Amino acid sequence: MTEKEFIFNNLQRTADAVVALLGKNSEACVHDLTCLQNSLVYIQGEVTHRKPGAPATDLLIKMLKKNSGIPEDMHNYKTTTADGRSLKSTTTFIRNSMGKPLAAFCINIDTTDFYNACQALMPFINIQENDHQPPSETFAHSPGETVEALFFHAVEEIGKHPSTMNVDEKTQLTGQLEENGTFLLKGAVEQVAQMMGVTKFTVYNYLKKVRNNNSNTSIEA
Repeated sequence: MTEKEFIFNNLQRTADAVVALLGKNSEACVHDLTCLQNSLVYIQGEVTHRKPGAPATDLLIKMLKKNSGIPEDMHNYKTTTADGRSLKSTTTFIRNSMGKPLAAFCINIDTTDFYNACQALMPFINIQENDHQPPSETFAHSPGETVEALFFHAVEEIGKHPSTMNVDEKTQLTGQLEENGTFLLKGAVEQVAQMMGVTKFTVYNYLKKVRNNNSNTSIEA
């Protein structure tokens, strides 16, 4: 058995162990960095629904390109699936005996169910002494951070993760975002669409419906 075969064999067994421990909301992946076109050589779990032979992710390629080809491990970072589910992820680079990055060992945990469970428990653990609670504020370093903060404040109002919302709830979420000024920021529609797990055209349709309803309400008043 070559050194490479030995390393990948151990990584596959580790992937099995990780998913056996963390359960159905987890996924462990082994990437062969010598072949980025179809780098995914082993995957345990169904979080991202990929199969062996899938290419390296855009983030993985960026990490490999940084620091003159000497990538740094990344732990506990947030990613989002195409359908809007939030993942907690970690990537560790495995080197051979010469110190060259040979493989990437990645773990993804779908936090959607945990988020919904936390939202369901909040009424039982929050103590509201009066109706005049101090407003929260996020000191963002970019417009995208502000959009993200406004988005998750609106999600908390509804109490469900976007990926588990139905159409009416997503329309309600869009209404909350319209009310809190999210769409005043450039690029907000595209970012909201990504976090909601829909296309930007779908967000525009939700927004049109919300604005029409608001217009009708104003006329009646």
